[in-house]
Amino acid sequence: MTTATMSTGSLLRSDQLPGWAPWTAAAATTVVSLGLFALTPLAGRADFVVFAVVASTVVVTALSWGVEGRRKAVNRLMTTVASGALALTLLPLGLTIGYTISRGLKRLNANFLTHSMAGVGPSSPGGGIYHAIIGTLEQVLLASVIAVPLGLLVAIYITEYGRNAFGTAIRFLIDVMTGIPSIVAGLFVLAFWVLALNRGFSGSAAAMALAILELPIIVRSAEEMLLLVPSELREASYALGVAKWKTIVRIVLPTASSGIVTGVMLAIARVTGETAPVLLVAGNNFFINTDPFSGGQASLPLFIFQGAKSSSTFDVERAWAASLALIAIVAILFIAARLITRRGVLSRR
Repeated sequence: MTTATMSTGSLLRSDQLPGWAPWTAAAATTVVSLGLFALTPLAGRADFVVFAVVASTVVVTALSWGVEGRRKAVNRLMTTVASGALALTLLPLGLTIGYTISRGLKRLNANFLTHSMAGVGPSSPGGGIYHAIIGTLEQVLLASVIAVPLGLLVAIYITEYGRNAFGTAIRFLIDVMTGIPSIVAGLFVLAFWVLALNRGFSGSAAAMALAILELPIIVRSAEEMLLLVPSELREASYALGVAKWKTIVRIVLPTASSGIVTGVMLAIARVTGETAPVLLVAGNNFFINTDPFSGGQASLPLFIFQGAKSSSTFDVERAWAASLALIAIVAILFIAARLITRRGVLSRR
């Protein structure tokens, strides 16, 4: 038997597809699908993509089944399905961000970020979102000042001390608060703070509503992170005679700090884009108001909402630019929090 015959026989007897085989089969199937769509009444880009992906998956799975066997073929199929699910999950996010960037960059510039809407009408091309940026940052900061310490204390209690009926009741209440629509929080602050106590519309009222929405997210995320801390660390600290509260402060919280900060940033991102509660209690303001405790105050979500529903082309363009700015602010805050809580940074401290 010649060397060529031996190599060919070993290739045919191989139970492993070459790395190029699945990609070649998928490419060939895509070309055939393209020809099928060109020669038949089948049409549509989305239809072609779906048909080509399904056909390629079937062909590659059948080829793997014939060469590698059932187990490896099923493994390839499940890997493809999982990758497709990931792509479908990321597709709406990518399209949303991409479309917002394409529309927002047309209007977003330094002048837009450093000017307010004072004296600018709907049909005027000028104006900016400086007043809305200030309002959003102050309202979210106040909401976080209220919700973060309270949420962490509640999470510590139900994790370290709440092994009783009261702790169970708190967990149930937090679960209920998680599902409360945002407009309900705004209505509560409107009825209690603005109308009953006659405090008027202000940025602080919006911050209270945002804090109500932020609180359950912080509690649940912090609770999960605290539960992940190994009990051995607590027991070792108790064995050394360290008080429980010191163990929590010096051992448990630093160990779970990265996850807790991530949960806090997710809660902040959640409330930064809320429109309904701000619409009800902030009062809006086209001028710059740096005092959240007095008078109406603008915010980016409210600015976007009012611009998007306007019939003016300039208002719509300003709304898209404000949307891009809001996405950028949330991204910057989240990335900064992740950088601060990296293990390398924490270890250097």
